[in-house]
Order: sequence, then structure tokens, then C-alpha cells
Amino acid sequence: MKAEAEPVNEAGEASRDEISTHEMNKGISILDLILRTVAAAGTFGSAIAMGTTNETLTVFPQFTQVRAEYDDHPSFKTAAKKSRILLLVFDLVMLTLVTAGASSATAIVYLAHKGNTSANWFAFCQLFDSFCERISGSLIGSFAAAVTLMLVIITSAVALSRS
Repeated sequence: MKAEAEPVNEAGEASRDEISTHEMNKGISILDLILRTVAAAGTFGSAIAMGTTNETLTVFPQFTQVRAEYDDHPSFKTAAKKSRILLLVFDLVMLTLVTAGASSATAIVYLAHKGNTSANWFAFCQLFDSFCERISGSLIGSFAAAVTLMLVIITSAVALSRS
């Protein structure tokens, strides 16, 4: 039984066709997802730790208790207000993008269902019924996301006005 020889390129080096570009991209995508998940979990854990930190200390000469909490420091409150404003701006940008995407998708789905006789586009949803049901359902999800973002923006604005 003979061992297969590896293909050799002009420079005399063995080529590495074992890992295709598709497999490499898939691996990078999985790594990207894992890193994003770890970063989100770390950020979430840090926010919880910062918001729930408190300590009570007993001072010996007079046996007085002193308490330190997250809310006691005005610099944390200012940073929280600034971050809420920044999040509100990002939410507004996201709402704009979601609404624009959902609106343009609605126009395309309308063309798929009704067609356009002046442009000689026929309504292909008569042929691809299940496909058109799915794309119509995705519009419901897109507009539900837009409504949810509107509620998030209203909630953030109310929280900012109270602080």
C-alpha cells in the first residue's frame, strides 16, 4: 500500500487544500459568535456587580455604621445618565434602520404578490405560495421589532426624564 504524495506547487511547498475557504469562514464565524457571547456575558456580569455593590463598615471608636452603595456616588449617576442618552441615540438609529428595511421589504413583497403590469413584472406569489407566506410573515416580525424599539425608546426617555 503506497502513501499518497501531497501535491507540490511550483515553489516546492505542499499545498494545503485540506481546509477549504468555506470551512475556514465557518470556523471564524463560530469563533466570532463565541467571543461576542463571552463579551456580552462579561459586560452583563460587570453591570450587575456594579449596580448591586454595597458594604456596611462598623467604625470602632464610636461603633458607628457607615454604608457605601452604588447610588452614593454622583459620578456614577452622571455616567449612567450619559450612557442612557447614548443608548437612546443608538435605539433611535436602530429604529430608523429597522423601519427603513421593513418598509423596503414591504414594497418588494407587495410586488411579489401583486406584480406590476407597466414594468411587465408578474406576481410570482401565485407560483411560489409557501415562499411568499414566509416572506410575508417576516414582515410581521420586522414591524413587531419596530414597535418594540418604539416602546424601548419611550421607556428610556421616561427613565431619563425622571433622573
